Amino acid sequence: MAAVVQVAVAAAEPSGPEPLRSGQRRDTLRYVAGKVAASIGSLAFVTVGNFFLFRVIQADPVAAMTRNTHISETARAALRHRLGYDQPLWHQFFTYLGALCHGDLGISLRYSQPVVTVIADRIWPTILLVGISTVLATLLGIWLGINSGWKRNGAFDRISTGSTLTLYAMPEFWFGMILILVFATGFGPIPGIFPTSGLVDPDVSMSSPRGVLNVAFHLVLPVVTLTLSYLAEYSLVMRSSLIDEMGSDYLQTARAKGLRDLEVRNRHAVPNALLPSVTVIVLNLGFVISGAITIETVFSIPGLGLLTYTAIQTPDLPLLQGLFLLFSGSVILANLITDLLYTWLDPRVRPA
Repeated sequence: MAAVVQVAVAAAEPSGPEPLRSGQRRDTLRYVAGKVAASIGSLAFVTVGNFFLFRVIQADPVAAMTRNTHISETARAALRHRLGYDQPLWHQFFTYLGALCHGDLGISLRYSQPVVTVIADRIWPTILLVGISTVLATLLGIWLGINSGWKRNGAFDRISTGSTLTLYAMPEFWFGMILILVFATGFGPIPGIFPTSGLVDPDVSMSSPRGVLNVAFHLVLPVVTLTLSYLAEYSLVMRSSLIDEMGSDYLQTARAKGLRDLEVRNRHAVPNALLPSVTVIVLNLGFVISGAITIETVFSIPGLGLLTYTAIQTPDLPLLQGLFLLFSGSVILANLITDLLYTWLDPRVRPA
Protein backbone atom coordinates (compact mmCIF):
# COMPACT_ATOMS: atom_id res chain seq x y z
CA MET A 1 0.00 0.00 0.00
CA ALA A 2 2.81 2.39 0.84
CA ALA A 3 4.41 1.64 -2.49
CA VAL A 4 1.16 2.48 -4.30
CA VAL A 5 0.91 5.81 -2.44
CA GLN A 6 4.50 6.67 -3.33
CA VAL A 7 3.84 5.96 -7.01
CA ALA A 8 0.67 8.08 -6.93
CA VAL A 9 2.50 10.96 -5.28
CA ALA A 10 5.32 10.73 -7.81
CA ALA A 11 2.82 10.73 -10.67
CA ALA A 12 1.06 13.78 -9.25
CA GLU A 13 4.27 15.80 -8.98
CA PRO A 14 4.74 18.23 -11.87
CA SER A 15 7.14 17.00 -14.48
CA GLY A 16 9.67 19.22 -16.20
CA PRO A 17 13.31 19.56 -17.03
CA GLU A 18 15.61 18.71 -14.21
CA PRO A 19 17.37 21.84 -12.98
CA LEU A 20 21.11 21.97 -13.35
CA ARG A 21 23.01 20.92 -10.29
CA SER A 22 25.65 23.25 -8.96
CA GLY A 23 28.40 21.07 -10.46
CA GLN A 24 26.71 21.04 -13.87
CA ARG A 25 26.19 24.79 -13.75
CA ARG A 26 29.84 25.29 -12.89
CA ASP A 27 30.93 23.02 -15.74
CA THR A 28 28.67 24.88 -18.15
CA LEU A 29 30.03 28.26 -17.11
CA ARG A 30 33.57 26.90 -17.43
CA TYR A 31 32.75 25.61 -20.92
CA VAL A 32 31.28 28.94 -22.03
CA ALA A 33 34.20 30.86 -20.54
CA GLY A 34 36.62 28.56 -22.36
CA LYS A 35 34.90 29.15 -25.69
CA VAL A 36 34.85 32.91 -25.17
CA ALA A 37 38.52 32.91 -24.15
CA ALA A 38 39.42 30.83 -27.22
CA SER A 39 37.56 33.30 -29.44
CA ILE A 40 39.35 36.24 -27.86
CA GLY A 41 42.66 34.44 -28.37
CA SER A 42 41.81 33.80 -32.02
CA LEU A 43 40.92 37.46 -32.50
CA ALA A 44 44.19 38.53 -30.87
CA PHE A 45 46.15 36.18 -33.13
CA VAL A 46 44.32 37.53 -36.20
CA THR A 47 45.01 41.10 -35.09
CA VAL A 48 48.74 40.45 -34.86
CA GLY A 49 48.79 38.49 -38.10
CA ASN A 50 46.73 41.19 -39.75
CA PHE A 51 49.53 43.69 -39.19
CA PHE A 52 52.49 41.56 -40.27
CA LEU A 53 50.75 39.80 -43.17
CA PHE A 54 50.42 42.89 -45.33
CA ARG A 55 53.96 44.01 -44.45
CA VAL A 56 55.23 40.69 -45.77
CA ILE A 57 53.13 40.91 -48.92
CA GLN A 58 54.04 44.53 -49.57
CA ALA A 59 57.22 45.78 -47.90
CA ASP A 60 56.87 49.34 -49.24
CA PRO A 61 53.20 50.32 -49.68
CA VAL A 62 54.13 53.85 -50.76
CA ALA A 63 56.24 52.57 -53.66
CA ALA A 64 53.39 50.30 -54.77
CA MET A 65 50.84 53.07 -54.38
CA THR A 66 52.87 55.58 -56.44
CA ARG A 67 54.09 53.26 -59.17
CA ASN A 68 53.67 54.47 -62.75
CA THR A 69 53.42 58.06 -61.46
CA HIS A 70 55.82 60.97 -61.88
CA ILE A 71 56.62 61.47 -58.20
CA SER A 72 60.12 62.20 -57.00
CA GLU A 73 61.89 60.20 -54.33
CA THR A 74 61.73 63.24 -52.05
CA ALA A 75 57.92 63.29 -52.34
CA ARG A 76 57.80 59.55 -51.73
CA ALA A 77 59.95 59.94 -48.62
CA ALA A 78 57.69 62.72 -47.32
CA LEU A 79 54.59 60.57 -47.90
CA ARG A 80 56.29 57.61 -46.23
CA HIS A 81 57.09 59.77 -43.21
CA ARG A 82 53.55 61.18 -43.01
CA LEU A 83 52.06 57.68 -43.02
CA GLY A 84 54.62 56.39 -40.52
CA TYR A 85 56.09 53.74 -42.83
CA ASP A 86 59.63 55.05 -42.22
CA GLN A 87 59.45 54.01 -38.56
CA PRO A 88 60.85 50.70 -37.27
CA LEU A 89 58.45 47.78 -37.62
CA TRP A 90 57.99 47.35 -33.88
CA HIS A 91 57.12 51.06 -33.56
CA GLN A 92 54.53 50.75 -36.35
CA PHE A 93 53.06 47.68 -34.64
CA PHE A 94 52.53 49.34 -31.27
CA THR A 95 51.15 52.45 -32.97
CA TYR A 96 48.71 50.19 -34.83
CA LEU A 97 47.61 48.46 -31.60
CA GLY A 98 47.16 51.76 -29.77
CA ALA A 99 45.02 53.19 -32.55
CA LEU A 100 43.02 49.95 -32.76
CA CYS A 101 42.17 50.13 -29.07
CA HIS A 102 40.57 53.53 -29.76
CA GLY A 103 38.61 52.23 -32.75
CA ASP A 104 40.95 53.93 -35.22
CA LEU A 105 41.75 51.79 -38.27
CA GLY A 106 43.73 54.50 -39.99
CA ILE A 107 43.14 56.65 -43.05
CA SER A 108 42.37 55.09 -46.42
CA LEU A 109 45.10 55.94 -48.93
CA ARG A 110 42.69 55.84 -51.86
CA TYR A 111 39.70 57.65 -50.39
CA SER A 112 41.52 59.94 -47.92
CA GLN A 113 38.87 59.16 -45.31
CA PRO A 114 38.91 57.15 -42.07
CA VAL A 115 38.78 53.43 -42.82
CA VAL A 116 35.85 53.04 -40.42
CA THR A 117 33.84 55.58 -42.44
CA VAL A 118 34.69 53.95 -45.77
CA ILE A 119 33.70 50.50 -44.51
CA ALA A 120 30.49 51.78 -42.87
CA ASP A 121 29.37 53.31 -46.18
CA ARG A 122 29.80 49.98 -47.97
CA ILE A 123 28.56 47.46 -45.42
CA TRP A 124 24.81 47.69 -46.06
CA PRO A 125 24.86 46.77 -49.78
CA THR A 126 26.82 43.65 -48.85
CA ILE A 127 24.48 42.70 -46.01
CA LEU A 128 21.52 43.24 -48.31
CA LEU A 129 22.95 41.17 -51.16
CA VAL A 130 24.60 38.30 -49.30
CA GLY A 131 22.04 38.28 -46.48
CA ILE A 132 19.07 37.80 -48.82
CA SER A 133 20.98 35.18 -50.81
CA THR A 134 21.93 33.26 -47.66
CA VAL A 135 18.36 33.22 -46.33
CA LEU A 136 16.93 32.06 -49.66
CA ALA A 137 19.63 29.43 -50.15
CA THR A 138 19.08 28.17 -46.59
CA LEU A 139 15.31 27.79 -46.91
CA LEU A 140 15.35 26.30 -50.40
CA GLY A 141 18.40 24.12 -49.72
CA ILE A 142 16.95 22.62 -46.54
CA TRP A 143 13.64 21.95 -48.32
CA LEU A 144 15.46 20.19 -51.15
CA GLY A 145 17.57 18.21 -48.68
CA ILE A 146 14.51 17.05 -46.71
CA ASN A 147 12.62 15.88 -49.77
CA SER A 148 15.70 14.30 -51.35
CA GLY A 149 16.84 12.47 -48.22
CA TRP A 150 13.44 11.16 -47.20
CA LYS A 151 12.97 9.50 -50.60
CA ARG A 152 16.57 8.94 -51.58
CA ASN A 153 17.44 7.48 -54.98
CA GLY A 154 14.06 8.61 -56.26
CA ALA A 155 13.53 10.82 -59.29
CA PHE A 156 13.35 14.00 -57.22
CA ASP A 157 16.53 13.06 -55.34
CA ARG A 158 18.51 12.38 -58.50
CA ILE A 159 17.37 15.56 -60.25
CA SER A 160 17.79 17.91 -57.27
CA THR A 161 21.16 16.50 -56.18
CA GLY A 162 22.55 16.54 -59.70
CA SER A 163 21.29 20.08 -60.34
CA THR A 164 22.61 21.56 -57.09
CA LEU A 165 26.00 19.89 -57.52
CA THR A 166 26.25 21.25 -61.06
CA LEU A 167 25.43 24.77 -59.88
CA TYR A 168 27.88 24.41 -56.98
CA ALA A 169 30.67 23.40 -59.36
CA MET A 170 30.22 26.49 -61.53
CA PRO A 171 32.46 29.48 -60.74
CA GLU A 172 30.25 32.21 -59.31
CA PHE A 173 31.66 34.98 -61.51
CA TRP A 174 31.17 32.85 -64.65
CA PHE A 175 27.59 31.98 -63.72
CA GLY A 176 26.90 35.65 -63.01
CA MET A 177 28.24 36.72 -66.40
CA ILE A 178 26.05 34.11 -68.10
CA LEU A 179 22.97 35.54 -66.35
CA ILE A 180 23.99 39.06 -67.42
CA LEU A 181 24.43 37.89 -71.02
CA VAL A 182 21.05 36.17 -71.11
CA PHE A 183 18.76 38.30 -68.93
CA ALA A 184 20.43 41.74 -68.91
CA THR A 185 21.80 42.28 -72.42
CA GLY A 186 19.43 39.82 -74.07
CA PHE A 187 20.17 36.57 -75.86
CA GLY A 188 18.28 35.38 -78.94
CA PRO A 189 14.53 35.59 -78.29
CA ILE A 190 15.11 36.47 -74.62
CA PRO A 191 14.99 40.27 -74.18
CA GLY A 192 17.27 42.11 -71.79
CA ILE A 193 15.14 42.81 -68.72
CA PHE A 194 17.39 43.39 -65.73
CA PRO A 195 20.13 45.99 -65.17
CA THR A 196 23.68 44.91 -65.93
CA SER A 197 25.34 46.58 -62.94
CA GLY A 198 24.97 48.88 -59.95
CA LEU A 199 22.66 48.93 -56.97
CA VAL A 200 20.33 51.75 -58.03
CA ASP A 201 19.83 54.04 -61.01
CA PRO A 202 21.65 57.39 -60.70
CA ASP A 203 18.45 59.44 -60.97
CA VAL A 204 16.55 57.48 -58.29
CA SER A 205 16.60 58.17 -54.55
CA MET A 206 17.03 55.00 -52.48
CA SER A 207 14.90 56.45 -49.68
CA SER A 208 11.79 56.67 -51.86
CA PRO A 209 9.37 53.79 -52.59
CA ARG A 210 10.51 53.88 -56.19
CA GLY A 211 14.10 53.60 -54.99
CA VAL A 212 13.33 50.48 -52.93
CA LEU A 213 11.78 48.80 -55.99
CA ASN A 214 14.71 49.93 -58.11
CA VAL A 215 17.20 48.40 -55.67
CA ALA A 216 15.22 45.14 -55.62
CA PHE A 217 15.23 45.12 -59.43
CA HIS A 218 19.02 45.57 -59.50
CA LEU A 219 19.52 42.78 -56.95
CA VAL A 220 17.59 40.09 -58.82
CA LEU A 221 20.47 38.71 -60.89
CA PRO A 222 23.22 38.84 -58.22
CA VAL A 223 20.88 37.34 -55.60
CA VAL A 224 19.86 34.54 -57.97
CA THR A 225 23.53 33.89 -58.74
CA LEU A 226 24.55 33.55 -55.09
CA THR A 227 21.41 31.64 -54.07
CA LEU A 228 21.81 28.97 -56.74
CA SER A 229 25.54 28.72 -56.05
CA TYR A 230 24.99 28.08 -52.33
CA LEU A 231 22.09 25.61 -52.63
CA ALA A 232 24.14 22.44 -52.63
CA GLU A 233 25.94 23.38 -49.42
CA TYR A 234 22.69 23.30 -47.43
CA SER A 235 20.89 20.64 -49.44
CA LEU A 236 23.62 18.00 -49.21
CA VAL A 237 24.19 18.51 -45.48
CA MET A 238 20.47 18.23 -44.76
CA ARG A 239 20.06 15.22 -47.04
CA SER A 240 22.96 13.34 -45.47
CA SER A 241 21.84 14.12 -41.94
CA LEU A 242 18.26 13.01 -42.62
CA ILE A 243 19.45 9.74 -44.19
CA ASP A 244 21.47 9.03 -41.03
CA GLU A 245 18.35 9.55 -38.89
CA MET A 246 16.07 7.36 -41.00
CA GLY A 247 17.37 4.13 -39.48
CA SER A 248 16.90 5.26 -35.88
CA ASP A 249 14.73 3.25 -33.51
CA TYR A 250 12.64 6.22 -32.41
CA LEU A 251 11.28 6.58 -35.94
CA GLN A 252 10.15 2.96 -35.94
CA THR A 253 8.48 3.59 -32.58
CA ALA A 254 6.70 6.64 -34.00
CA ARG A 255 5.43 4.61 -36.93
CA ALA A 256 4.28 1.85 -34.58
CA LYS A 257 2.17 4.42 -32.72
CA GLY A 258 0.22 4.98 -35.93
CA LEU A 259 1.72 8.29 -37.07
CA ARG A 260 1.60 9.02 -40.75
CA ASP A 261 4.84 9.06 -42.71
CA LEU A 262 4.68 12.83 -43.15
CA GLU A 263 4.19 13.32 -39.41
CA VAL A 264 7.11 11.03 -38.61
CA ARG A 265 9.32 13.05 -40.92
CA ASN A 266 8.28 16.53 -39.82
CA ARG A 267 7.82 15.93 -36.09
CA HIS A 268 10.65 13.52 -35.36
CA ALA A 269 13.24 13.05 -38.11
CA VAL A 270 13.65 16.62 -39.38
CA PRO A 271 14.18 18.35 -35.99
CA ASN A 272 17.05 15.98 -35.15
CA ALA A 273 18.51 16.12 -38.65
CA LEU A 274 18.55 19.91 -38.55
CA LEU A 275 21.36 20.05 -35.99
CA PRO A 276 24.27 19.74 -38.48
CA SER A 277 22.51 22.22 -40.77
CA VAL A 278 22.37 24.74 -37.93
CA THR A 279 26.16 24.66 -37.78
CA VAL A 280 26.46 25.41 -41.50
CA ILE A 281 23.81 28.14 -41.33
CA VAL A 282 25.34 30.05 -38.43
CA LEU A 283 28.87 29.72 -39.77
CA ASN A 284 27.79 31.05 -43.15
CA LEU A 285 26.16 34.02 -41.45
CA GLY A 286 29.68 35.01 -40.42
CA PHE A 287 30.61 35.22 -44.09
CA VAL A 288 27.74 37.61 -44.81
CA ILE A 289 29.92 40.52 -43.72
CA SER A 290 32.78 39.49 -45.99
CA GLY A 291 30.41 39.48 -48.92
CA ALA A 292 31.10 37.99 -52.33
CA ILE A 293 34.07 39.73 -53.92
CA THR A 294 33.63 38.21 -57.36
CA ILE A 295 29.86 38.77 -57.57
CA GLU A 296 30.05 42.36 -56.35
CA THR A 297 32.82 43.00 -58.89
CA VAL A 298 30.93 41.41 -61.78
CA PHE A 299 27.69 43.25 -60.99
CA SER A 300 29.42 46.44 -59.72
CA ILE A 301 27.61 46.30 -56.37
CA PRO A 302 29.18 49.00 -54.13
CA GLY A 303 29.69 46.71 -51.13
CA LEU A 304 32.58 45.32 -49.14
CA GLY A 305 33.48 42.81 -51.83
CA LEU A 306 34.03 45.45 -54.50
CA LEU A 307 35.76 47.64 -51.91
CA THR A 308 38.20 44.80 -51.18
CA TYR A 309 38.93 44.37 -54.88
CA THR A 310 39.59 48.10 -55.23
CA ALA A 311 41.81 48.16 -52.14
CA ILE A 312 43.92 45.31 -53.53
CA GLN A 313 44.40 47.15 -56.81
CA THR A 314 45.71 50.34 -55.17
CA PRO A 315 47.03 48.77 -52.82
CA ASP A 316 45.38 50.50 -49.86
CA LEU A 317 47.12 48.95 -46.84
CA PRO A 318 45.06 50.55 -44.01
CA LEU A 319 41.80 49.70 -45.78
CA LEU A 320 42.88 46.12 -46.43
CA GLN A 321 43.85 45.72 -42.78
CA GLY A 322 40.47 47.04 -41.65
CA LEU A 323 38.55 44.79 -44.04
CA PHE A 324 40.55 41.70 -43.11
CA LEU A 325 40.02 42.36 -39.42
CA LEU A 326 36.27 42.84 -39.94
CA PHE A 327 35.94 39.66 -42.00
CA SER A 328 37.96 37.59 -39.53
CA GLY A 329 36.09 38.98 -36.53
CA SER A 330 32.70 38.14 -38.05
CA VAL A 331 33.75 34.53 -38.72
CA ILE A 332 35.18 34.13 -35.19
CA LEU A 333 31.95 35.50 -33.71
CA ALA A 334 29.89 33.13 -35.86
CA ASN A 335 32.02 30.19 -34.65
CA LEU A 336 31.46 31.21 -31.03
CA ILE A 337 27.69 31.50 -31.55
CA THR A 338 27.68 28.10 -33.26
CA ASP A 339 29.48 26.40 -30.36
CA LEU A 340 27.17 27.91 -27.75
CA LEU A 341 24.02 27.32 -29.80
CA TYR A 342 24.91 23.72 -30.56
CA THR A 343 25.41 22.86 -26.89
CA TRP A 344 21.97 24.32 -26.16
CA LEU A 345 20.27 22.44 -29.01
CA ASP A 346 22.00 19.09 -28.52
CA PRO A 347 22.35 17.89 -24.88
CA ARG A 348 24.79 15.18 -26.03
CA VAL A 349 27.57 17.74 -26.51
CA ARG A 350 26.99 19.60 -23.25
CA PRO A 351 29.74 19.41 -20.65
CA ALA A 352 29.23 16.58 -18.17
